[in-house]
Amino acid sequence: MPEAPLPADPKIRPDATPAMNRRGIARPSGEDAAGTEKTRAIAPQALGLPIAGMTCATCARRVERALGRVPGVASAQVNLATERAAVEGTVPLPALIEAVTRAGYTVPEARFDLGIAGMTCATCAGRVERALRRLPGVLEAQVNLASERAMVRAVAGTEEAALAVAIQRAGYTLRESTPEVRAAEGSRERRDLLLAALLTAPFFLGMIGMAFGQDWMPGGWAQLALAAPVQFWLGARFYRAGWAALRAGTGNMDLLVALGTSAAFGLSLWGLLQGWHHLYFEASAVVILFILLGKYLEARARRATGAAIEALLALRPRTARRLADGAEEEVPAAALVIGDRVVIRPGERIPADGRIEDGEAGIDESALTGESRSVARGPGDAVSTGTIALDGRLVVEVRAVGAETVLARTAALVAAAQASRAPVQRLVDRVSAVFVPVVIGIAALTLVGWLLAGAGAEAAVLRATAVLVIACPCALGLATPAAIMAGTGAAARAGILIRDAEAIERAGAITLVAFDKTGTLTEGRPRLASVATAPGVTEAEALRLAGALQAGSEHPLARAVLDRAGPALPKATDFRALPGRGVAGTVEGRALLLGSPRLLAESGADPSGLAAPATMTPAWLIEGKRALALLAFEDTERPNAAGAIASLARMGTKTAMLSGDSPDVAAAVATRLGITEAAAGLLPADKAGRIAAWRTGGERVAMVGDGVNDAPALAAADLGIAMGSGTDIAIQAAGITLLRPDPALVPAALAVTRRTLRTIRQNLGWAFGYNLIGLPLAAFGLLSPMLAGAAMAFSSVSVLANALRLARWRP
Repeated sequence: MPEAPLPADPKIRPDATPAMNRRGIARPSGEDAAGTEKTRAIAPQALGLPIAGMTCATCARRVERALGRVPGVASAQVNLATERAAVEGTVPLPALIEAVTRAGYTVPEARFDLGIAGMTCATCAGRVERALRRLPGVLEAQVNLASERAMVRAVAGTEEAALAVAIQRAGYTLRESTPEVRAAEGSRERRDLLLAALLTAPFFLGMIGMAFGQDWMPGGWAQLALAAPVQFWLGARFYRAGWAALRAGTGNMDLLVALGTSAAFGLSLWGLLQGWHHLYFEASAVVILFILLGKYLEARARRATGAAIEALLALRPRTARRLADGAEEEVPAAALVIGDRVVIRPGERIPADGRIEDGEAGIDESALTGESRSVARGPGDAVSTGTIALDGRLVVEVRAVGAETVLARTAALVAAAQASRAPVQRLVDRVSAVFVPVVIGIAALTLVGWLLAGAGAEAAVLRATAVLVIACPCALGLATPAAIMAGTGAAARAGILIRDAEAIERAGAITLVAFDKTGTLTEGRPRLASVATAPGVTEAEALRLAGALQAGSEHPLARAVLDRAGPALPKATDFRALPGRGVAGTVEGRALLLGSPRLLAESGADPSGLAAPATMTPAWLIEGKRALALLAFEDTERPNAAGAIASLARMGTKTAMLSGDSPDVAAAVATRLGITEAAAGLLPADKAGRIAAWRTGGERVAMVGDGVNDAPALAAADLGIAMGSGTDIAIQAAGITLLRPDPALVPAALAVTRRTLRTIRQNLGWAFGYNLIGLPLAAFGLLSPMLAGAAMAFSSVSVLANALRLARWRP
């Protein structure tokens, strides 16, 4: 299989990876990411489970007891040496995993990203899902018709070969989805379409002649010679796929097409042998032509909707200039390892994530972050794979390669979002499961009804054929995934990463956006504006003690202190962080505190008459019950912050600000930005509590943040939006990640998700409405098979074309 855009390639070796909940946080393995019922995956009589975390015989016995207590387990034996459990009984697999998790151990999982050939409609996708989910060890399977891929989550040790066999038994095949394969398929589709057009051209000529009262239709045997290759050579795919569906005990669009066109062809052949003057070979041939045209246009549209990932991965340069012993050597970019030093010349793409050692250049990061302006980078700055050094020669130390680069992780997030299933899709799945049998039933009733009405076999067969041909489960299957693929791809090009389809639905309902202040609405690079000291304390002494407490910290306020304090600092001992308040430690034998006004109040120290300006952030240096100094910091708002707040207001979305800063500072920032509600002096738990209160009051809340302290609030919100400049934990807790720290991307993210939701609803309305209108028209004889075939092809193409409008979206 080709390399998948995932953090690890689980198809080569099933690695143990933790399951993720809807916000991307590791969760107990028993939880089904798709929200499906836990009773779906039933263990067979004998099931082997890998167990991680056992260290001794006591661990093995504990796991055995935990499994043995699960209702339905006949026996459970755990082998410490092989780290596997053998379970007998009929038990839901997630229940076994949950029991192992409760015992304090884990069941490692593997993830597979599989390309599937042969799917033509939503019924096909559903059948593949059911076949995969029935396999022992499979926890979840999601099949995306638009991308023709399956995302499978299973216990570690599940073989890809077993998945391939299940797919094959369902009537489909596993395939590599490379640009070369897709190009070959496109050429084949184009060839079949051209041949079908040439063979059916005389039929079109005859139909034109009929419109002018002329008989230009070829003779009966000539019609047979033209229609037979279209029916049984170019249309052979419908027979093969329809037969595979029947063998699997179900039906699909191909079965409907095969039945409908065969009925028209067979009726015409019978009429030819009986000497009829009017035949219907043109109906079967033209129907197949229209369907081949629809499939060709559909394949082109599918490639366009999935272009976002390919465009991202295409940013990776193939070669790099590695610096070894002072000399440059050209090597494959894939051969780079962490610690290598590479040279980037002006105009070249950067081959790996790293940090600049030497040189300065303007970096074009537009393809990765959506930022059109170049960004100046110099020694010590981080650079990312695929970005372009516009001017200046750079020497970069490699810090991340392969799947660990920002580019690969971005592509992985986009791929995961495009493969995910929106909750609204469940309705489509239920309809698709019964769609083909219902259509065949309607066709049978149509045939019998017209025969009973005395219409004759000729008219009855044609009308039943039109019913079979007009029905199109394709449009239903493509409606949601095509819109999600196009929407997430367009968002990614603008620097907005949407984690999954559920995040799209949640974003569409947001009524209030709460922003963290520091690093989100402000630059997050405060400077130390002033230092006020108590009597007997010098500024140099205060900076020396504060700097010692902050040494090694990456907090923005700490960096501001260290910039002023200088390099020669004493060492702090007994250091500990006080979340949301500050730090504590011992410097030169003195027990010190450094932190917020909340910390000053908790310590009971005397502020010594010191006071900071209302618009600045204060930090108190405290010893015992005495405040030694007051450090005042100031930060600037991000350039687009006020515009983002105004844009949200125009969209009808309320805004609020949550901050751990002082009330005066928070109020000043909120006033300048136009935010009407601001809460200050909040600890991380307080922010999460405030969000919970809003939700209880009926608001649908999005939280925007960038730091570790924001993670609880991001997880508590209906939708977490993380600044890409923030910490990994903040990004993991979020449903949407912004690749650049620009508040203007927040209203843009809500806009693209709302437009995606609107497109999904339009597509579903069209797909359902098309069948609700088309089936009765065909049954009552108001549509010929040819028109039905054209309409069926048009329905799928129109759904994809509507989705592709999203690809043109720009913030």
